[in-house]
Amino acid sequence: MKSQVSIVRCENYEPARVEKAVREALLKLGGITNFVQPGSKVLVKPNLLMAAEPRYPVDTHPEVVRSVIRILKEIGADIYVGDGPSVWAGQSSEVGVVYEKSGIKRVVEEEGVRLVFFDKRRWSGKILLSTWVDECAYIINVPKFKTHNYTVLSGAIKNLFGLVPDKYKLELHKQNFTMKKFSGMLVDIYQAVRPALTVMDGIVAMQGDGPGMSGEPKDLGLVFASADGVALDSVMANIMGFDPFDVPMIKEADARKAGCARLSDIQILGEPLESIIGKPYKFPHAALHMKCPQIIPKALLESIIRFRPLIDRAKCVLCRTCIKTCPNNAVKLDNDRIKIDYSRCIACFCCQESCPHQAIGVKRGMLTKLLRL
Repeated sequence: MKSQVSIVRCENYEPARVEKAVREALLKLGGITNFVQPGSKVLVKPNLLMAAEPRYPVDTHPEVVRSVIRILKEIGADIYVGDGPSVWAGQSSEVGVVYEKSGIKRVVEEEGVRLVFFDKRRWSGKILLSTWVDECAYIINVPKFKTHNYTVLSGAIKNLFGLVPDKYKLELHKQNFTMKKFSGMLVDIYQAVRPALTVMDGIVAMQGDGPGMSGEPKDLGLVFASADGVALDSVMANIMGFDPFDVPMIKEADARKAGCARLSDIQILGEPLESIIGKPYKFPHAALHMKCPQIIPKALLESIIRFRPLIDRAKCVLCRTCIKTCPNNAVKLDNDRIKIDYSRCIACFCCQESCPHQAIGVKRGMLTKLLRL
């Protein structure tokens, strides 16, 4: 049987419009009870990268989360909402700022459900995860449709990285310093968690140098839903203009049979994919080699083309967030200037991802410049 991905138009975040679109997306899949047993304990896991207001395309919009909550309330679910944002210091007070500024705290309070912190953890194989994975019978994954300078895109699979507690994310970056290893680790988490359902916010998506404040908004006007996060990420890649098998985590997930990545194995319900694919979408800089002619093997391009984070001193306010987030201690403060030791940099772009001031760009190597990437 083919994996199903539903796609529904939604032009803006007007609450009634969002709720109608989310309901329609789920009904096309058979309704919420196809995935969640009434009366069950459910964790709703949005993408809350940082303390960004809803007008920025950084976090899952609170109205999408509200819609999911309301649908779950109708089947008597015991609902919890939480994420592990990139605050890196790990204090609940910092996570609380993210919850408040993103609008999630307000929605949770208005809907009368519980907001939780991932302050307890347990091992799943070699990975530390929040105990809320065990405490809830079901997880509803609610990611944002975004590009990503390290993983190419951030969707259903990548969003579950937020279930890893605070500073341990940095340790996983350090342990899995190649894209192949990092992608394998992300798929490990996906297979360990197995969300019951993914509802993706693609109303205002992100393009360019995502997933943080350096990314640019893209008016996509879509809500997605699927029980197969791999299939959903594959559809997402096609919309962005990528071959899904050029996205390492999708390729790895398909190889493990964790989901379907081939469009021929995916049934699209609702908005025809042909009406969406082919429209201009800005790639993240670190994935621009994918635009090169097919006569050049991609493996060769990946080995010789290098991108690194670059400090924009005109925008840098010395907040030192980049220093806290670097998993390999490559970012330092030297004479009141932030400097990157490229001999230590593993090009994970954690610094750019977490910078709240858009002060970190992308440094291109000479060959990259010659190829005009």
